[in-house]
Amino acid sequence: MKNNYLTLCFLSFSIFAFPQVSGVGINETAPEQALHLGSANSTIRVDGLNETNNSYNLGPSNTYPLYVDNNGSLTLYNTSSFNSNGTDLIDNGNIINSTITIPDGDSDGIESAEIYSFVVTVQRPSLVLVKYNVSFEVFEDKLENKLTDNLARRVNTYFKLNSSTRKYSHVSKCYTGSDKNDIAGILYNMSSSYIVIPAAGTYTISLFAEVSSGLTRNFANTGKATCLIVGRGQDSLMYKVN
Repeated sequence: MKNNYLTLCFLSFSIFAFPQVSGVGINETAPEQALHLGSANSTIRVDGLNETNNSYNLGPSNTYPLYVDNNGSLTLYNTSSFNSNGTDLIDNGNIINSTITIPDGDSDGIESAEIYSFVVTVQRPSLVLVKYNVSFEVFEDKLENKLTDNLARRVNTYFKLNSSTRKYSHVSKCYTGSDKNDIAGILYNMSSSYIVIPAAGTYTISLFAEVSSGLTRNFANTGKATCLIVGRGQDSLMYKVN
């Protein structure tokens, strides 16, 4: 009888030591994941991510994106793939086209050119967050005579992926001058946008500048003489591959 009693106790212990459940449920009797929060208003609070304990949490005025690092740890800190970090990104050493001109009487009054590019390599379909700040000045011609015709010029900047037709991160400014108002100086176009990377591979992302003088009553060959010079100020770029 003694041996039978010990065997029975062992079997009983084994049954309760290895319960056959798929996870832990909070307000949930049938968990479907390792941790399953039940009820419609379930949420998670992590004290290590709050305002007191985390320097990247800047308080109740906003909410903050939550990221996962390479170890699977939750974090509020998101590193950049590239950040010019206060240095002048675009200068005479790396600019592709610094000057874009429209001759007087141009057929459509629009000219554009690539001014800068960079390369990203991804292992899967991705999004690239791009933020940029590009400087420019506008004149009548390459001699840098000032505009005095009292007509607007539109300066547009945007990105293209592998020279595709789609344009990302548009931003525009108008620039004008007259003989009574001496308009001159550096302006900036600033914008941010996500660029869709469709599949794994290496891609070139190019920054373009476009200047438009408009046409008189939409008549061809009435474009106004314009010279756009890019990159004379402090230009910056940050991008992050997600």
